[in-house]
Amino acid sequence: MTAASLKRILASMKRPLIGVTLDAEKPGGYSKFPWYALRQNYCAAVIAAGGLPIALPHEPENATAYLDTIDGLVVTGGAFDVDPSLYGDGDRHDTVVTKDRRTAFEMAVTKGALERDMPILGICGGQQLLHVALGGKLIQHIPDAIKDALAHEQPNPRDQPGHDVAVARGTKLHAIVGTETLAVNSAHHQAARDEPKGIVVNARSSDGVIEGIEAPAYRFCLGVQWHPEFHISEGDRRIFRAFIEACGG
Repeated sequence: MTAASLKRILASMKRPLIGVTLDAEKPGGYSKFPWYALRQNYCAAVIAAGGLPIALPHEPENATAYLDTIDGLVVTGGAFDVDPSLYGDGDRHDTVVTKDRRTAFEMAVTKGALERDMPILGICGGQQLLHVALGGKLIQHIPDAIKDALAHEQPNPRDQPGHDVAVARGTKLHAIVGTETLAVNSAHHQAARDEPKGIVVNARSSDGVIEGIEAPAYRFCLGVQWHPEFHISEGDRRIFRAFIEACGG
């Protein structure tokens, strides 16, 4: 066996390094000083799919250095919102809460990943940020914008389904999950509100709320409004496996 062949084999055996964005909290609770947070199942889902997760602190000035290191990007959710000014809304709903440094970092690293055609998976708030990064706009508060909306902030535990989504045939998401109906968990009060050029809506709930997006111009650019890291369905597992495969796993 030649050295070049061995190098190729070793490279194929290497697990993709997946950057996972963190949440940030003010002093209190865990620490008297500012602290980062990440649910364990985000990392567990990446590992189960064959990747190796690495947490990404909120350092916009180091976004390029992080991107030079990782093979794929997971933009996570959190109990906060993208600043409406970033998608051209002058007014801000009373329910909107922002985390400006987190958003600045996630926007920088997401746009950098798009420029490199690096695989991206946006989850819940991460899907919303991805939608904005791709030129889309958001519904600031679903109950005020959608008549007879479902309980998108589901009352039952997040490791249980809250409602179903209809998966559009012919989309990457449909090819991944292999079904037209998927039971999902739901923990959001905002959602994508449009389908601009370059974005394809791949899933909706029965009240018409956009539940998934993808950008076909990229190798793997997928956003889902639910939390597949809880693995409440085989479709959730397939989403992570397809993502890691796109990252070189």
